[in-house]
Amino acid sequence: MKEIELVVGNRTGLHARPAREFVNIARQFQSDIRVSHGVKSANAKSLLSILTLGVERGGTIRIQASGEDEEAALQALQAAVLGGLGEGAPGQGDN
Repeated sequence: MKEIELVVGNRTGLHARPAREFVNIARQFQSDIRVSHGVKSANAKSLLSILTLGVERGGTIRIQASGEDEEAALQALQAAVLGGLGEGAPGQGDN
């Protein structure tokens, strides 16, 4: 098992469209992927589970992956989070 810790920097946090983007990426991998925020943990391949985490902008998440493609899964998810999860790079378009 491998894990990474990231700060969610996009405007809306891990809600609605960004959460869907995150889940769609996670579903591309065979590995078991979990996301934790505070004391809550969720299946990264379930939109409803991700939404229950309540991650807002600036929140820290821990992503754990276990399986044959765990490294690729973490790299893809890290790139997506750092890229703003479909909302542009964090800080862009903010006032």
